[in-house]
Amino acid sequence: MPGDVIHLNVGGTRYSTSRQTLTWIPDSFFTSMLSGRISSLKDETGAIFIDRDPKLFSVILNFMRTKEVDLRDMDLSTLRHEAEFYGITPLVRRLGLCEDLDQASCGDVLFHGYLRPPNPPVPEKLDRTHSQSVASMDSVGSVGQRMSDPTGSNSTHSRSSSADSPHQSADQSTEAVPARHSVCDFRTIRWDTAMLPTVRTVRDPLRISMVKGHHNWICISYPHFVSCFRMKDSTGWHLIWTSPYMMCPVERIAINAKVLNPNQDNTNKMVAASYGTDIQLWSVSDDGSSREIGVFTLNVSVDSLFFIGSQLVALSQTGKVGVWHAMTHNWQIQDVVPISSYDTAGSFLLLGCENGSIYYIDMQKFPLRMKDNDLLVTELYRDPANDMVTALSVYLTPKTSLSGNWIEIAYGTSSGTVRVIVQHPETVGHGPQLFQTFTVHRSRVTKVMLSEKNLVSVCSEYNHVRTWSVTRFRGMISTQPGSTPLASFKIISLEDMDSQISTHAGTDFGPFGEQDDQQVFIQKVVPDTDLLFVRLSSCGKRVCVIKSVDGSTISAFCVHECEGSNRMGSRPRRYLFTGHSNGSIQMWDLTTAMDMLNKAEQKQEVTLGGPTPGELIRLLDQCDLSSRASTPCVSPCPSVLLVPPCSQGYRGAHHTVTTVSMPRDMSHNDAELGAVGGVEEGTRASQMDTQVTRI
Repeated sequence: MPGDVIHLNVGGTRYSTSRQTLTWIPDSFFTSMLSGRISSLKDETGAIFIDRDPKLFSVILNFMRTKEVDLRDMDLSTLRHEAEFYGITPLVRRLGLCEDLDQASCGDVLFHGYLRPPNPPVPEKLDRTHSQSVASMDSVGSVGQRMSDPTGSNSTHSRSSSADSPHQSADQSTEAVPARHSVCDFRTIRWDTAMLPTVRTVRDPLRISMVKGHHNWICISYPHFVSCFRMKDSTGWHLIWTSPYMMCPVERIAINAKVLNPNQDNTNKMVAASYGTDIQLWSVSDDGSSREIGVFTLNVSVDSLFFIGSQLVALSQTGKVGVWHAMTHNWQIQDVVPISSYDTAGSFLLLGCENGSIYYIDMQKFPLRMKDNDLLVTELYRDPANDMVTALSVYLTPKTSLSGNWIEIAYGTSSGTVRVIVQHPETVGHGPQLFQTFTVHRSRVTKVMLSEKNLVSVCSEYNHVRTWSVTRFRGMISTQPGSTPLASFKIISLEDMDSQISTHAGTDFGPFGEQDDQQVFIQKVVPDTDLLFVRLSSCGKRVCVIKSVDGSTISAFCVHECEGSNRMGSRPRRYLFTGHSNGSIQMWDLTTAMDMLNKAEQKQEVTLGGPTPGELIRLLDQCDLSSRASTPCVSPCPSVLLVPPCSQGYRGAHHTVTTVSMPRDMSHNDAELGAVGGVEEGTRASQMDTQVTRI
């Protein structure tokens, strides 16, 4: 009967309502339950038991009674999910509209732009096969037409008439054959797997693996090709160049948008990509024309690829340094001690090595000063405990006198120790002196950053971050009161255990930014997500949350400061570039985000840090935790993967990648937590009148 009273027990809370209230919405959970189409349970009092959240049910029941909904202290997505379970279609539509009002495809105030993916280049083998198939189809069509037309009219089959004519009749038997182009859309091709090296190349042809920026250019790495975009003052970002198809997956990329070479004009840009043991280098001009400079080999897998000035540098953790010079076009390989970290400062490359030493190479003097055709590799400092140098950061103080800069180096070790060494130009003939030691980490230090105001270190235990405030006097680090503890927090990140090598390089969380400015971490909690948390590296405060405007997965990101325009008053702006699984690039204005955070702090508004427990739970629901590696499981570098090098001899072969479990920590003594040390009289440095360059 319509007036029957229905007693419900929802999650232990009892409700009473009428049958008419529960059944006025057709095809809902309640109409099916009360009609007997789905079975129901009853408690000891005879009330129908429903094992759902009673708080959410009370909101839904009130809507069914009054057709109104109270959304105070309610999460829209959670309530909508519950309404979908009960089949309350009118409420689902209203809640969906409310969510759509908060989310727009144009993004929020921080969204700056959207770049569509380029058309992928055609694989050379597929291109040749496609041309041959077109030619064979042309010949077959010609023979068929001659046989069907004995009079000889139209006896020669024209490819353009069958493929390109817009007025072709519908009953014509010969199908249109597409003309050959230099680029194609992988999504519209029927693939023959025998033509391609791996199935993965077909499955995800547009997923962005790395994003790199230099000046007003960005370089994007796709699985098998590289593209470059350029920003112009008045017209914005444009696709300038796309590389040929590379049979081996791209693992590292580098770009130099300001080549200083007297033999060339400054319009040429240098773009490099590595795969396996090989590095391919191109010269790209502003109009998009390019030429391949060459393919060089390091003989071992390339772990890092970057430019120092006009020199291209490739590093392998096995102890190889490869250098290509833009002036002489020489490629030179130098054997050194196995490398565990590196940093750049002006024209200097500093290497932290497994034997506990820090070495440096002056790239400005290469190749003018060579000893037996070797790079001049000089030992700068050796760790007192001979621990492996696992993280390295160099800071050149502003030049305060004619004598030069203070050189400050912070480094972390495999035992969790963080040390600061300094070298000042007042004395000659001595190396850097130990300034301060911190033993607050119990795990391997994976990152360290010394800036004007802060010292930041990260260890492998769930990316645990410790920060200190740095006191300076006339730009130089001071002992009074010295470095004081500032913050402790974690940058939790889950990674795919079977992801590609380049995936981890494309999602490095930072810190990003110039050393004389506020730096940020970019936190990607789970692998397949459209959310990023931007946090201050000094204290962990949340700057903003970035959400993909099209809902696609963020597969790579990079923070880059673009130059201001030629207009008066224009200043450089910092952007976050996100690469996505669908091949698009989205841009976010971090300069505006930092300004908004500073205004909120001035108003003493409460600011969040990383993901809240609720946000973290929702993100973890998106992935299968059983197939993920937590942050302490440091992914091995390419040089320690058991995979044959994908060089010219291996192109087109099927490879199986097997990772090697690496020991997380080296043995170390339990030291007293805290900071010890002081400053001793330093020595005179070489003339490093340059600024730090982060590549």
